[in-house]
Amino acid sequence: MSNPDATVDERIKETSKLRKALIRPELGAIVGTIAVFAFFIIFAGDSGMFNAQGVLNWSTVSAQFMIIAVGACMLMIAGEFDLSVGSMIGFAGMSIAIISVTLGWPIWVAIILTFVLCIAIGALNGIIVVRTGLPSFIVTLAFLFILRGFTIFFPQLIERRTIIGGISEAAEGDWLAPLFGGKVGGGFFIWLGDLGVIEVFSRGTRAGQPVVDGIPMLIIWALGLVAIAHIILTRTQFGNWIFAAGGDAQAARYVGVPVNRVKIQMFMFTAFCACVFATCQVIEFGSAGADRGLLKEFEAIIAVVIGGALLTGGYGSVIGAALGALIFGVVQQGLFFAGVESSLFRVFLGVILLFAVILNTYIRRIITGER
Repeated sequence: MSNPDATVDERIKETSKLRKALIRPELGAIVGTIAVFAFFIIFAGDSGMFNAQGVLNWSTVSAQFMIIAVGACMLMIAGEFDLSVGSMIGFAGMSIAIISVTLGWPIWVAIILTFVLCIAIGALNGIIVVRTGLPSFIVTLAFLFILRGFTIFFPQLIERRTIIGGISEAAEGDWLAPLFGGKVGGGFFIWLGDLGVIEVFSRGTRAGQPVVDGIPMLIIWALGLVAIAHIILTRTQFGNWIFAAGGDAQAARYVGVPVNRVKIQMFMFTAFCACVFATCQVIEFGSAGADRGLLKEFEAIIAVVIGGALLTGGYGSVIGAALGALIFGVVQQGLFFAGVESSLFRVFLGVILLFAVILNTYIRRIITGER
């Protein structure tokens, strides 16, 4: 009879379950999410934050952060940064407005052309980074100013203003616009209203209608991007390439990983996510403004860091980044429901970023065995 212990190699050090849990990228985000929800359940639970309308409010805000955080997360795992995301949002929204409202082209043409343009700019970012060897921080910082400058210049040149409206009218009857500005599940919420599960309007033209009439496509896009990115990152060879490109690019090249192509494609994906955000925003508001997207690049990076990604690349989690975005949305809206001054949200961002970086540094030392 064979000894089951005979196959165990004594040179292999078994990793404890506690250590495995500690090095999970999502750990900090999970703890933070639980703490944030517990805090606001205690201090804002009676304010309407967790009724149907309140949940929709902070879910929508979280989805905005989530869309750009997904792209930023994939790129940071690949070892690069994109500081032009916020400017890309403003640029994409203005592009849709000028093409559809000023030029009078169909909104679906404006959306498709804008996506092509933004993805091409993302590719240009990536090509410059991999061909020149310049830090992506510097290259994308340059594009931050270039895109913001164009976003202000073109509407002033063409329309003599920096805000262009009329997008709602241009989007009426369009086949593509509802994919970014529509809602789903309206019948389900009507059924919930009839059952008394959620509140309904008691008077006015919407009397008897549920206070929530559907899930915005913004939220659907956010959840879809998170699911797809997570599957790619954890279940595919390309996901392994992303980790390898960010972990040790030279070693990855030695084993056949197309590092440059991976990095360029991640820049393109980040631009795609920014364009999704911008399209949903202009369709919802019916206008484009030159100041849209300000500081969004930093908020995306903070969400990713909260989610457990290392600033050095090669380590992170899309689920963690999504939880980081959820924390942002809950806190931003929760401060309002709790009656706290909204400017303290920026204070929260700074504190949580500092805490997350310290925690991630500790995790990196556990992984590498550094002291």
